[in-house]
This record gives sequence, structure tokens and C-alpha cells, in this order.
Amino acid sequence: MPTTLPVPIQFELPEGWHAAPPDEVGAPGAAFVALHPQSDAGFTANITIDGEYRPDAATLPEIADESAAHLRQATVSVEVTERREIGSADAPGLTQTLAVSAVVGGATRDLIQSQVYLAMLDLADARRRAVIRLILTASTSQHLAVLDDFRDFVRTVRPDTDAAS
Repeated sequence: MPTTLPVPIQFELPEGWHAAPPDEVGAPGAAFVALHPQSDAGFTANITIDGEYRPDAATLPEIADESAAHLRQATVSVEVTERREIGSADAPGLTQTLAVSAVVGGATRDLIQSQVYLAMLDLADARRRAVIRLILTASTSQHLAVLDDFRDFVRTVRPDTDAAS
């Protein structure tokens, strides 16, 4: 069953990408999944969105470390190849890129994940911090071809103030 996000957001999908039910595409913990229209060697690039309330004092780098450790439990290998903090003190964020080797459809595939972490305050209760995670997963050969789509997508993500009222 797909999860819901701790805070409502709005976004625009890149041209050609289409939404898919998370449960049906093997992402039951995701709140949203979009698929690229063209597969590459049996793997379909995808964008997933998930998030959770983080009332603890964990920093975004610590949360990103947790994410990489969790992914390591379900894959052959995971290596953090790049990480940088983005945004401002009022709207902090973090990006990281992971090189992932995973068994998909019975075959080991080399994938790249581009992850973006956005910290947001709950509009109804500013003491409640939510962290939204946006993830692009693509084959290593297709990653560069879809990365600009993901960057365009990330630029459209914002709190949905209409849903909060």
C-alpha cells in the first residue's frame, strides 16, 4: 500500500513520464512513482517520492546515510559517489548520488540513484519537521539522458498550500 507524505506537496512531471501505482511497480513504501516511457536493457528509469516526519535532531547527511544503509540491505552494493548540501537555513536540502548494483528481474544491474532530500516544516505545526525524499533511479547508461528531466522535476516541487487549508 502506498504511503502518504507527511506534508502535502505539488509538482509537475517531465514530459513523457507517467504516474504508476507504487504497489504495482514494486515500490510499496513510496507515496508516488513515475516511469520513464523508454526502458533501457530491461530497466525502466523511475522517479519516486517518499517522506516522513523527523522530530529527532538528525541532520540531512545523517538521514541520507540511513537511506544508503537501508538500500545496502536490499542490494548487492551501494556506494555514495557524491553528496552536497543545498538550499538555505530556512529551506535546507541535500543531494546525493549512489552507484547501486542490484538484482532486478533476475539479473544483476548497475544503476545510479540521484536523491534529493528536502526538509519542510509542517504548515500546521512548525515544530514538526518533515523530510521529503525525491529519487531518480536509472541504469548507468540511461542516467545522464534522464538526469535533466529529474532536475526539472525537482525544481517544480513545493509545498501544496491549498491542500493544507
